[in-house]
Amino acid sequence: MHAARQRPDLHPVRGARPLKDAATRDRQVQGVIVVEGIVNALIMALKAAVGLATGSMAILGDALHSLTDLANNVVAWVVVRWSAQPPDEEHPYGHRKFESVAVFLLAMLLAVTAFELATRALGREAPVVSHADWAVAGMLAVLATNVGLASWQALWARRLDSDLLHADARHTFTDVLTTIVAIAGWQAATRGWVWVDTVSALGVAGLIFFLAYGLFRRSMPILVDQAPLDAEWLRRTAARVPGVIDVRRVRSRPVGRQAAVELDVVVSADLSTARSHEIADHVERDLRARFPVWDVMVHIEPDASPVGDVGSPNPSAGGPDR
Repeated sequence: MHAARQRPDLHPVRGARPLKDAATRDRQVQGVIVVEGIVNALIMALKAAVGLATGSMAILGDALHSLTDLANNVVAWVVVRWSAQPPDEEHPYGHRKFESVAVFLLAMLLAVTAFELATRALGREAPVVSHADWAVAGMLAVLATNVGLASWQALWARRLDSDLLHADARHTFTDVLTTIVAIAGWQAATRGWVWVDTVSALGVAGLIFFLAYGLFRRSMPILVDQAPLDAEWLRRTAARVPGVIDVRRVRSRPVGRQAAVELDVVVSADLSTARSHEIADHVERDLRARFPVWDVMVHIEPDASPVGDVGSPNPSAGGPDR
């Protein structure tokens, strides 16, 4: 059996970033996360001061939301440093899945935060909510800062093609919505409609739950190795290579933004080892040219059937036109 593996000195996808650029990208992602963490720390402190001074549960819930933002920034910074490391003996597929782990942990943190906020909002009795001009000005400043931060994050997420930054940008955008809801509930409570503050806090909790659900949907397929590429298209592409009699056991798994592919290719038992190797290399080249493939493992199996058209592609193979 022959295995055609990726050469370590070649980048796996035609037109993709070389390893040096990938390292630069990771440093830029870390820089974005640091700036975001500093801004979130300032926002959290201001929200907490307003919430404690006015007694608004909605504002305190918004501050708790910002605390999770800050915690996520710390975790994400550490995770990106880990995910940037090259493959090693213990992690032959690299460390890119750590980004998905970070997104999953953020989703867990948000779900717990939402549950805690909803419980506290429903459990308090006869709250007294007050108004302060400095607090209103502070919350409006928070709102403007969150809008600017979300736009800035989204810009860098597109530039760097980072799932982690995309998740953070979406998260920060929900901060804008939760802050608007929190301010509305707080101001209504100061005019005697205290129940609106409680409803607003529940609304904030609901938005956080919705965000957590979206992040779970983003991270789970990668963490459970859901196939990122259609097996039938992979099979048909490999079957078009001259000399391939059949293609079996086609599998793919996500590796960061790309995929690792394994497949068994059946060739004539009469072929030499060198010719079988050439066929495996041809299959690998075609798969890399058509799909975002990081690594390809081609297992060569001899044809055990008594008859066969040796050296011809599988006649039943279709596939996309070249």
